Formats: sequence, C-alpha cells, structure tokens
Amino acid sequence: MKYWLMKSEPSCYGIDDLKRDRVGVWDDVRNYQARNFMRDMKKGDRVLFYHSSTDVIGIVGIGEISKEAYPDPTQFDKTSYKYDAKSTEVNPRWSSINLRFMTKFKAPVTLQELKLDPFFEGMLVIKRGMRLSVQPVHEKHFKKILELSTAES
Repeated sequence: MKYWLMKSEPSCYGIDDLKRDRVGVWDDVRNYQARNFMRDMKKGDRVLFYHSSTDVIGIVGIGEISKEAYPDPTQFDKTSYKYDAKSTEVNPRWSSINLRFMTKFKAPVTLQELKLDPFFEGMLVIKRGMRLSVQPVHEKHFKKILELSTAES
C-alpha cells in the first residue's frame, strides 16, 4: 500500500463533497508530475485529503483509491475549460482516479502544525514551492497524521 496527499479547494470539491458523494472523481489535473503520481496509485492506497486556498489550510480527512487511473474524459470535451486539443483517445495525456470517502477529521491537521513539527521534515507539502495537487507521502508521516487527528465520521 502507498500513501498520498491530494489537494483541493473546498470551494471546488472539498471533504464534505466527497463525504456526500461517497466516491468522487479526481479529474482536472493538468500537471505531468501530479498525473504520473496518479498513474502510480493502486486500488486501496490511502489518501490524505488536503484543503488549500481556505482560511484553515491543512489535512481534513482520509480517502481511499477506489478506481485506478483511467483517461480523464474532460480532456476530450471541447465545451469544457478542461479540454486539451493535443490529447487523443489513442494517447490521452491526462488521467482521473476515483476516491472513496473514509473519514473526516473533527479539526484539520494544519499546514502550520506540520511545518512546526520536525518529524514532518521532508514531507513535500511543507516545502516552499511544492504546489502539486497530488504527491506521495511516507507511511510514517501518514500514521503520525492519523495520531494527530480525530475522526468525525
């Protein structure tokens, strides 16, 4: 099993949306490194769900990969802002995955908490300039975040 962190703005698709939907489609990733990470994901891998661009930035819950990478259908939709004219059905450039809701934390494990704790040194999300919406997480960091969190549901 591998561990990941996936960032989303709660105004676009937050943990409450995933909780409501039970399974969400993670699409609209248009960065090659993040896409490659998505292509490495396997069913059952665990995901730290991270809220960015909000008052309290941090990890707000846990998800699980429920469907491995497949071509992102939005890249072929000419009416969508997600359309990519260079992508073809034979050679799709972008991928989607499905993410299943597991739990929401009562309170976020904030970015500030992670930055202040030397244990998390090396975690990509705390590195300046690391803006990837999908990134790997070491198992030890994942487990420590679970210890710091309290589950809501």
